[in-house]
Amino acid sequence: MRHRVAGKKLNRSYDHRKSLRRNLMCALIEHEKIQTTEAKAAAIRGELEKLITKAKRALDHEDEAREVHARRIVLARLGNNREATNKIFDELAPRFEDRPGGYTRRYKLGPRKGDAAPLVQIQLLSEDEG
Repeated sequence: MRHRVAGKKLNRSYDHRKSLRRNLMCALIEHEKIQTTEAKAAAIRGELEKLITKAKRALDHEDEAREVHARRIVLARLGNNREATNKIFDELAPRFEDRPGGYTRRYKLGPRKGDAAPLVQIQLLSEDEG
């Protein structure tokens, strides 16, 4: 039974999986569009959307301590990547201010040539979409 089992193992050890998720999320934040396998895209989508929502909620309040706390949480989840954290708070959170979730989109690209793994393109939505 798989009751209350969260996340995907992706055939990797805990540390490798954690590093992979951080790297994929940082790449998606930086480039706003990446090509990866379906399983990896599914593994990072939820966590990334939670980070954007956390940033949105921190910016909604006037309390500076709340924003600092949220920044530290996001910074820790992204492996101390300051550029990605600043982009979430300065660009992405204001962009998705009126959107109640669903900040990413996945396009299926078909099988990869070498091993036939199903590829997808995952991207952040732009301001005019929605």
